[in-house]
Amino acid sequence: MTKKAFIFDLDGVIVDTAKYHFLAWKKLANGIGVDFTHEQNEQLKGVSRIKSLEKILAWSNKTISEAEFTRLMGLKNEDYLTYIDTMDEQEILPDVTKTLDFLRAAEQHIALGSASKNARMILEKVNILSKFDVIVDGNDVTKAKPDPEVFLKSAEQLQVAPKDCIVFEDAVAGIQAANAAGMVSIGIGDKATLHEADFVFAGFQEMDAEFLKKLITSTK
Repeated sequence: MTKKAFIFDLDGVIVDTAKYHFLAWKKLANGIGVDFTHEQNEQLKGVSRIKSLEKILAWSNKTISEAEFTRLMGLKNEDYLTYIDTMDEQEILPDVTKTLDFLRAAEQHIALGSASKNARMILEKVNILSKFDVIVDGNDVTKAKPDPEVFLKSAEQLQVAPKDCIVFEDAVAGIQAANAAGMVSIGIGDKATLHEADFVFAGFQEMDAEFLKKLITSTK
């Protein structure tokens, strides 16, 4: 039987760092005289820091210098890092660890495919870094989701064909990236929002062992 590769996004799938991104982006936006809402924050899910700041500026019709753009990106990351510095295992979303342990026991490949440049640090903070065979994050890719680069690199490093990869994502851009890569896409979140996914669950607690076994044995 062919070993499968299970590729996990980080934010909103393994841990809920969206709340920290929101606080950091809101502080930045308010600091340059721009309002920032939870709805706008949803549109930044799975989007790189550069693209996120570009969106915030576009929403407010603001133009800034390249130097100021770079300064603001650094500022946002510093604020975000102060928030995630307090993270621990309690931040892991329900049944994520149980799912990772099930897949490890079944001797499947496990990777992280995330736009976050702080992925390794976060996984260390919540004490699950050792559960991943491969980590491909924002430091390793040049193209943001919905481009499939992050998932294709994960598959390449694991030496697994894209058709034998299963991706867990909470963002529309991530689902589109998984589909573009020819992988099985599993949405974690709202069914209406993530309707392009092959399967959608509110969280890992909704997935039973039988479903995971079928993913291991099925062919795309």
